Amino acid sequence: MSDHNDYSSNRFDEPAEAGTRRTRFSIIWLIPVIAVAIAGWLAWRSYIDRGPDITVTFDTASGLTAGQTQVKNKAVTLGTVQDIDLTPDMRRVIVHIRMNADASNILTDRTRFWVVRPRINGASITGLETLLSGAYIAIDPGESGGRYQTSFTGLETAPGVRSDQPGSTFMLVTPTLGSIGEGAPVFFRDMSVGEVLGHTMPPGGEGPILVQVFVKSPYDHYLRTDTRFWNVSGVQVGFGAGGLKVQLTSLQALFSGGVAFGLPERRRSVDAPRAPANSVFRLYASQSDADNARYHQRQKIATYLDNSVKGLAPGAQVAMYGIQVGSVTGVKLDINQKEASARVRVDMEIEPERVFDEQHLQDLSKYDGLLAGLVAHGMRASVESASFLTGESMIGLQFVKNAKPVLLTYEDGIPIVPSQPGGFDGIMASAATTMDKVAAMPLTQIGEHLNDLLAHTDKKIDSPEVKQSLTALRDSLRHMSTLTQHADEGMKPLMKRLPEMSAALQGTLQNAQTVLASYGGDTDFHRDLEGMVVQLGEAARSIRFLTDYLNRHPSALITGRHS
Repeated sequence: MSDHNDYSSNRFDEPAEAGTRRTRFSIIWLIPVIAVAIAGWLAWRSYIDRGPDITVTFDTASGLTAGQTQVKNKAVTLGTVQDIDLTPDMRRVIVHIRMNADASNILTDRTRFWVVRPRINGASITGLETLLSGAYIAIDPGESGGRYQTSFTGLETAPGVRSDQPGSTFMLVTPTLGSIGEGAPVFFRDMSVGEVLGHTMPPGGEGPILVQVFVKSPYDHYLRTDTRFWNVSGVQVGFGAGGLKVQLTSLQALFSGGVAFGLPERRRSVDAPRAPANSVFRLYASQSDADNARYHQRQKIATYLDNSVKGLAPGAQVAMYGIQVGSVTGVKLDINQKEASARVRVDMEIEPERVFDEQHLQDLSKYDGLLAGLVAHGMRASVESASFLTGESMIGLQFVKNAKPVLLTYEDGIPIVPSQPGGFDGIMASAATTMDKVAAMPLTQIGEHLNDLLAHTDKKIDSPEVKQSLTALRDSLRHMSTLTQHADEGMKPLMKRLPEMSAALQGTLQNAQTVLASYGGDTDFHRDLEGMVVQLGEAARSIRFLTDYLNRHPSALITGRHS
């Protein structure tokens, strides 16, 4: 019974509590905590560093690769291309770019994008670094103050001027563009100081072309209000006083054209103000045209020519004594229907500044009186050859000797300078005048007179007067020979013979002069006879001097002449 109770009591008794054991902290649990913290920090950092997504539209995606092509500015990466799509019309491409967060402040309507690839522009090569690294998209932030945007239209070529490049932009006006293209250099004293940004055609294609150029700092400070620009494209070949001239500014200007500027050689105002940005200048065709632009005063004159003006064109020189004093402005054929005649009118502009200094350039009205005086003294206009190789002609103002008096006339207030043939035409005109005079000579009558003269000469030679003169001359020579033979016979016989010989020689001389007077013409016989008369005169004078000397010095025949 007791055993049963014990058993019952043990069976229904509550079980004893188990002892509680504390859990210890393990360092391994820190690893996932740290991993979660790093992942959260990276996610937050990625969210913070993530910039805006933008789109740039280009004509082509050549050289661009999604996930690789970067957007750079000054070799610093500012974004990466994420995707490239085509526009709905399939004509252009849309490049999706994810920019860095620090580049969001430069995304304005003034920001410009373009693809940098290897390019050959004229004589310049750009983008060579992309041959190894691949093409990239360059960005120019532009000037500050723009409106924020995320959609852009990219440029196909690099802009000529960056927003951070100091300098000034100017405008040039020209009737013809020539070979000047975008990116062409701008020269100052043969140094490249800028480039051509582009050009704008006038509305309708008529009128001057506007060329935009950029000049770097500090060279833009050299531009004044009287600065002149001229075209230096290609090779300039010309013939001048020094012969053939070939001018080449640079190889780049040879292929892509170029523009140069310089200061006037003779400036009207030393303190010319500096030209502000966006000033407009005229672009001259050559440096010579730009140099001629410093002459502001013009005096219009004209002339009429009756001979050929081949090679004469507007722009040709007007020279006086080989010095340029103006230029030709027009060459026009003038036909008179009433008289059925034609001539050429040449309009010119005389530039007084080429001749006179500034003290004499106050009034142009006084040049009319000066021009009238020059015409009165024989000044005439004529066409002269400026170059035999090129056939170029010019107008020469020259003074003609013994010119007929001509008054200066006017047509519509323009002085008309008289003209005369010049150059080769003048030579031909003079030759024609000479031939006309020769043709007008009575050559037949002259030949008949020559025949009569020859016949009369034969008669004169056979005349008794000539024979008598020759006989007297022979006797005179015989007397002189006798004088020589009897020089030692004594003083008295010689003194007696000398007057006789002198008288005989005088008679011979008179007879010879008589024959000479009766014989005319310009023949060899006449010239020989005239020479013989001169010699007889000299012989007579010698005998007379000898007679006088022997009268004073009789002993000279024996002892000789004493000094």
